Amino acid sequence: MTIYAAIFYVLAGVILLSTGLAITRRNLVHSIVYLVISFFGSAMLYYLFGAPLLAALEIIIYAGAIMVLFLFIIMMLRVE
Repeated sequence: MTIYAAIFYVLAGVILLSTGLAITRRNLVHSIVYLVISFFGSAMLYYLFGAPLLAALEIIIYAGAIMVLFLFIIMMLRVE
């Protein structure tokens, strides 16, 4: 097994675990944090596949803008 295969499997495990935790958590803020971790893992996976622009866009658009917007909405709604 090469180093790229090992990194791929570790990233795939992180993405699956964090997405599963995001789905099963009752606290919405924790769920969003797990989704951000999943997006960062996806960005690292894109970078590993040789698409650094797509990785940067994933971080800027999804992990940066959309998740901050979701977090802001949840904080403003004060959902218990």
